[in-house]
Amino acid sequence: MIFQYKLENISEIAENFIENIGENCVFAFNGAMGAGKTTFIKAICEKLGVKEPVNSPTFSIINEYLAADGNVIYHFDCYRINDVKDIVNLGAEDYLHSGNLCLLEWAENIAAILPENTVNIDIEAVDNFTRKIKFSN
Repeated sequence: MIFQYKLENISEIAENFIENIGENCVFAFNGAMGAGKTTFIKAICEKLGVKEPVNSPTFSIINEYLAADGNVIYHFDCYRINDVKDIVNLGAEDYLHSGNLCLLEWAENIAAILPENTVNIDIEAVDNFTRKIKFSN
């Protein structure tokens, strides 16, 4: 599925995303620096009732957030991962197979350990206010 959205409507897009998650729990957000990966993940977390600040875990690699329903959300930023062993040593495979929602930025850096049913979300900046998004397995 491919569609465009205005950044001012990101909350609605995040809500639609959540309504259509189904049984999927691992999502790989792909796109150039500044495309809107973190912004979209932040909107998803806000819709799920996360109270703490949602920021890209650039240095911590993995952030944990608590959703309003009590479930844990894992947010990965794999930009700085040069060797898959580094993230494996952090226990990433346990997170990815936990059944909890896992939202991954720069997931291509850990492609070797991603579950087979990972959903790819490609985000592209059309202009300063518009994004194109594509969902695929």
